[in-house]
Amino acid sequence: MSNANPDVRMIEALQGDGKGPPEPDLQPVAGDERIAVAPTIQALTPYEAVSSQAAIEAQPDHHTSFKLDWNESTVAPSPRVSEAIADYLHNGRGLNWYPKLGSEDLIEALEEYTGVSGDHLLATNGSDDALRLICSTFLDDRDEVVIPVPTYNHFMVFAQSRGAEVVTTRGQSAFDPNLQGIASAISDRTRLLYLVSPNNPTGVMYPPEVVARLCREYPKTLIVLDEAYYEFTKVTGIGLVEQFSNLMVTRTFSKAFGLAGLRVGYLAAAPSLIEGLSRIYNPKSVNTLGQVGAIAALNDLEYLESFLAEVRASKEILAKFFQERDVNARLTPANFVILRMPDVDAILQQLEERGVYVRNRSSYPGLEGCLRMTVGTTAQTERLLDRIGDLF
Repeated sequence: MSNANPDVRMIEALQGDGKGPPEPDLQPVAGDERIAVAPTIQALTPYEAVSSQAAIEAQPDHHTSFKLDWNESTVAPSPRVSEAIADYLHNGRGLNWYPKLGSEDLIEALEEYTGVSGDHLLATNGSDDALRLICSTFLDDRDEVVIPVPTYNHFMVFAQSRGAEVVTTRGQSAFDPNLQGIASAISDRTRLLYLVSPNNPTGVMYPPEVVARLCREYPKTLIVLDEAYYEFTKVTGIGLVEQFSNLMVTRTFSKAFGLAGLRVGYLAAAPSLIEGLSRIYNPKSVNTLGQVGAIAALNDLEYLESFLAEVRASKEILAKFFQERDVNARLTPANFVILRMPDVDAILQQLEERGVYVRNRSSYPGLEGCLRMTVGTTAQTERLLDRIGDLF
């Protein structure tokens, strides 16, 4: 019998007798019989991803707006990025193949950039993917996770989705590193400690000596150090992953490198931890153009340093502006500032009327009445202050 016969019979069965489509045997599922979301996920409070992008793009003059709400780079990435991507699209093997598995070329470039050997590195689809992967690999039902707040809330969602119990700790103010509170919160049940340095949205930092001490004092706790804003400070604990087997450092190309649209990140950890992650890691998770673009960005660090210098100079301009107007402003080590306003909702509305979009952080503990604003180049900052100077 030919191998084609079963396929022919299947096609005939699906087509019926040729007089019309066969009557379906399946009945629609009633509304109250829909498949429910897993109870662990139902209990989650979703991460609040509020962006001004749609509102800006809906405006005819959207190119003149200031998108300062998501701490993205305010300039395009290095020209080498678009050149490398264009060259790949023209001369490469095309997009019909999967990306290079494990991002091997990117890992090689990251070895030189980070000073960490490749067996300690893993490329991911943005640092959010790294954080999700960590939680999926190392957390299980009722594991305890300690998180000093306020901080980046999406990690909390990743942890709780695994059924973990999140223990939050607060200092006397939102800008307190709260090391004593962190120590008090960690117990024998603590599986993971999450630190962001510099912290989003407060700018609080955890220097390498503090991270090393925590690694030594809590050897059974996995310490995750989120360094999404590392480039703006150059203070890092990444070298410690070669010393401590309970430390993981995550980074991204979405901030200082300006590659938010390509979604490229990476993590550094001991090979034993990398091996654990590899059990569920998708080696094709970083898309081809993301790999090409990230490598090109790493090959133009002069462009990066130029932008970082602009951000530092802009913060000096902002410091003077707010000080002269007696505005309660905190300039963080990263690329954003925090403003505390007496009527935050009114200020938000007036800023948006002027085409300036910032992030309301009032819902965070200790940040009542606070706005977070991304810092750009000096030219952008001068134009921004011309537009909003009458509000302060």
